[in-house]
Amino acid sequence: MQTTSITSEDFGPAKQAMLVQRKQTFRKEKRRDDLTPIYQHFFEYIESKSDCVLSKTEKESIMNAFQVKKLRRRQYLLQEGDICTHFSYVVKGAVRMFSVNERGKEAIVDFGLEGDWVADQESLELSRESFYNIEALEDTLLLVSCKSDFQGLLNQVPAVQVMINQCNRNQAIAIQRRIHTTISMSAEEKYLELLQKHPEYVQRFSLNMIASYLGIKAETLSRVRSR
Repeated sequence: MQTTSITSEDFGPAKQAMLVQRKQTFRKEKRRDDLTPIYQHFFEYIESKSDCVLSKTEKESIMNAFQVKKLRRRQYLLQEGDICTHFSYVVKGAVRMFSVNERGKEAIVDFGLEGDWVADQESLELSRESFYNIEALEDTLLLVSCKSDFQGLLNQVPAVQVMINQCNRNQAIAIQRRIHTTISMSAEEKYLELLQKHPEYVQRFSLNMIASYLGIKAETLSRVRSR
């Protein structure tokens, strides 16, 4: 029995265009299905912070506003002199935000771990060149959203607005506490405070980085830890 193969040449232009569109749609849906577990983590985070349940439509809006970004260890998300253009949520991994002075000395402003947001707020909001670098300390997975997409999402999904309000309140409290720690506490008190608030930092970051974050010399931190 003789069989006949059918190729795209056997169809007219309209049929071929329809087949191409179907293939593109299938690939897009498959890619989105592959990424769903990553977004699911984010959905759960938003629901826990907002005490709201996201609808299917709201989840679609969130997925459209955020893209997945992967960083290798030592790769930069932001470099000094660039303008920060995205809000970034850490799904997995670790980053640090730091500046470098004229003498080449680094000062770590903040760390970002799973469930944290990272961005240079001043650069992002005012469209100014950043004084900071944001670097991955481990292979890192992020969800990133540009300012316009994120602002649109706040109007579309009330739970995201509630979540951001909660995060902003927590951040304001943390910044005030960090200022107090920096200007009022001894090296030992700073380290004990860190162990209480962020014990995971000591487990995942080097002594030099911890010292930079606390604003003390590595030698001083080493002595404090040996007591």
